[in-house]
Amino acid sequence: MHVAAVDPGREKCGLAIVAEDGRVLVQKVVATAHLAEEIFAIAKAFAPALVVLGNGTTSAEAETAIRAALPELPVEVVDEYRTTDDARRAYWKSNPPTGWRRFLPTGMQVPPVPVDDFVAVILARRYLDARGR
Repeated sequence: MHVAAVDPGREKCGLAIVAEDGRVLVQKVVATAHLAEEIFAIAKAFAPALVVLGNGTTSAEAETAIRAALPELPVEVVDEYRTTDDARRAYWKSNPPTGWRRFLPTGMQVPPVPVDDFVAVILARRYLDARGR
């Protein structure tokens, strides 16, 4: 079973496909305006069992777009509490600072790119963990 996950936002959304064992198959940031076509394309390629949607900014609009693009898939809205903090930690773990920045605590640094894709992965893994993956 695969899970699609979306971290909705005004300008951009995090999008991920995560396997039942927690492996990340797709992880990217997409423009909110293109969310429907992006999720349709990856759903066609990976056939997720459902879509996990964060309950944050613009989640209602994102849910409408997802349901229009994938009417056959259930959408599960989940709590996004502290996912941005977790995503920043995950970013720095995957992309350790280099040069003089490696001497600064990563908790004091802001990632140089959006971390919405990491949030989507965290949402999917939380959902899977809650279901006893």
